[in-house]
Amino acid sequence: MNRRNFLSLTGTFTAGSLLLPDFLFSFSKQESLIIGEQCVLFIQLNGGNDGLNTFIPYLDPLYYQMRPKIALSKDDVIAGNKEMAFHPALKGFAQMQQNGDLAVIQNVGYPEPNRSHFRSQEIWQTASDSTEYINEGWLGRYLDLQCATHTPTAGINIDNIDNLSLKGEVPNAITIKDPERFKVKNNTTEPNALSENPVLDFVRKIANSAVEGSEQIQKALTNATQENSYPKTGLGKNLAWIGRLIKGNLNSKVYYTSLNGFDTHDNQLAIHRNKLSELNDAVFSFYTDMKNAKLLQNVTIVVFSEFGRRVKDNGNGTDHGTAAPMFVIGGSNKGKVIGDNPNLSDLVQGDLKHQIDFRSVYATLLQDKLNFAPSSIGIKNPLIKNLF
Repeated sequence: MNRRNFLSLTGTFTAGSLLLPDFLFSFSKQESLIIGEQCVLFIQLNGGNDGLNTFIPYLDPLYYQMRPKIALSKDDVIAGNKEMAFHPALKGFAQMQQNGDLAVIQNVGYPEPNRSHFRSQEIWQTASDSTEYINEGWLGRYLDLQCATHTPTAGINIDNIDNLSLKGEVPNAITIKDPERFKVKNNTTEPNALSENPVLDFVRKIANSAVEGSEQIQKALTNATQENSYPKTGLGKNLAWIGRLIKGNLNSKVYYTSLNGFDTHDNQLAIHRNKLSELNDAVFSFYTDMKNAKLLQNVTIVVFSEFGRRVKDNGNGTDHGTAAPMFVIGGSNKGKVIGDNPNLSDLVQGDLKHQIDFRSVYATLLQDKLNFAPSSIGIKNPLIKNLF
């Protein structure tokens, strides 16, 4: 069996028991060699979140002229700052910014933007150029070099499906739906001896990582109590799991989860309000949890979407656009609004011009939070000043 083909079949373990042949559990467990206390949590907003109605240029008359049906009133927006303000559903975001724990990076995108959900997500997840195709994700490439040995819980994706961001040469990340039900047991008594088949030995080692990953996750859950303050939404439950894993000293470097439903072509005002409410309540609960546990300085939360929406509304909603804000919470960030306000008078085919390349955000996270040289995985964009 080709090693690379085998790896394409491993690394995803969804809720419930994973059934594997007993012979696969013959190798002794490897200790995690991940070093350092910092970790980064990514929350991906799938569908293309409308940045202009999330962090709003509420004093710009063009905003109201171009969005007569869906603009947020000046009387409704909250926490105005440098002529920008938050959607009224984002009270927790506004509070985090006032606490100095939330930075806004404005007009984030990339050259030659692609308005396809699938392709733009792929670009963000691999950190490729818009015309470049890469098989491994940017975080997967980072973990390949960060992990001195195969480390099954270096990255944790709480979701129903794999995330390309975490795909590497070696599966150093696990996708799970429900961490508490992810239990894989070693029932074999086969001796830990090398065979004469190196591919078989590799298979055994990788398969044994399912046992190790399960045991590490269960140990972390045991070490941390369940917080009851999280909302009972999908994102709320996912962040509650991640909070327990962090407090339980799982020591993963990367956590990932997502929230669907941001493709607001129609009925945007109601749909967007509901989705932002779910995002706000879940993230603020996680923020409070980490702050109470005195871990917020070690945990950086990054909220982003594959693109923003067009500046002009389509009547009841918005269509696919380009640049949008990113939010960085915790990790001892400086709490600044970085970049210029959206320029609604200087558009490209009706879309915002990007000012900051998303790969500069990645480079800054790798360099400043994970102590890793971004050029090692092909990211050569300049760092963002005054983020951390």
